Amino acid sequence: MTHKINKQAVAQAFGRAADGYDRFANFQRDSGERLMALLPPAAAGRVLDAGCGTGWFSRRWRAQGHQVIALDLSPGMLAQARRDASAHHYLLGDIEALPLQSHSVDLSWSNLALQWCDDLAQGLRELCRVTRPGGQVLFSTLAEASLQEVRSAWQAVDDYQHVNRFLSESAIRQAGAGMALRLHCETVVQHFPDVLSALHSLKGIGATHIHQGRASGLLTRQRLHQLAQHWPQDEQGYLLSYQLITGVIDCE
Repeated sequence: MTHKINKQAVAQAFGRAADGYDRFANFQRDSGERLMALLPPAAAGRVLDAGCGTGWFSRRWRAQGHQVIALDLSPGMLAQARRDASAHHYLLGDIEALPLQSHSVDLSWSNLALQWCDDLAQGLRELCRVTRPGGQVLFSTLAEASLQEVRSAWQAVDDYQHVNRFLSESAIRQAGAGMALRLHCETVVQHFPDVLSALHSLKGIGATHIHQGRASGLLTRQRLHQLAQHWPQDEQGYLLSYQLITGVIDCE
C-alpha cells in the first residue's frame, strides 16, 4: 500500500500544467461528477477540497453555498485556483499531513489526488481525522488497470517505464480497513483521433510524472509511428482507459 513518491517533482509537474489544465481535464471532471452523484443534497457546511487542482470543483461547492478550503501540493495549481476565486481559504499542503485541526470540516473531498500519496492508508486517515463525526469523506483514485493501452504500446517500443504503477483494488480496499468504507470500481474509456492527442491529454493534466523517475528518450516521429502500430483502438479511435475507484467513508 506504500510507494515512495517525489512530492516536489509531482508538485512541479502539476504546476507546469496549471495554465492549460482545464482544457485537457475531461476525465477529471467526469470522475468528479461521478463522485458528486454519490452525495445526497446537504445543508451548507465546510468542505475541504483536498488536491483541488485549478479549483474546478471548489467552485462547484462554493456555488452551492458551502465554505470551501482548497488544498493542493502544487503552488502553481493553488495560485490558479486563487486567481479564479475558487474557495474561501487556500492551503499549500500534503494530504498525508493535513494542516487542519481535527473535526474541523463537514466533508472532505478528494478527486483523483490520492494516487500521489506515499501511503494511501495515511492519506485516508488524515481525511477522516479532519472530518467531524457524522461527516463524510468522498474520494476517487486510480487502480492498477489504468492506462494499460499506454503501457502496452510503449512495451513494444522500449524497455523504459512510461506509466505509473497504481495500487490494486484490493490494496485500496485494504487501505481503508477499519473505516466505514464503501468502494466502487468501474472502467472509464476515452477515445482519441490519434496517439499524439492521447499523449497530449496526459501531459496536459500533469500525469506524465513517473514515480520511479522519468522515462527516457524523445518522442520522435518514428517512435510515434511505432506507438500507433501497437496502441489499442476501435472504430471510435485510440483508447485510453482508467480503472476508476470511488469511495465514501462515513466518519464516526
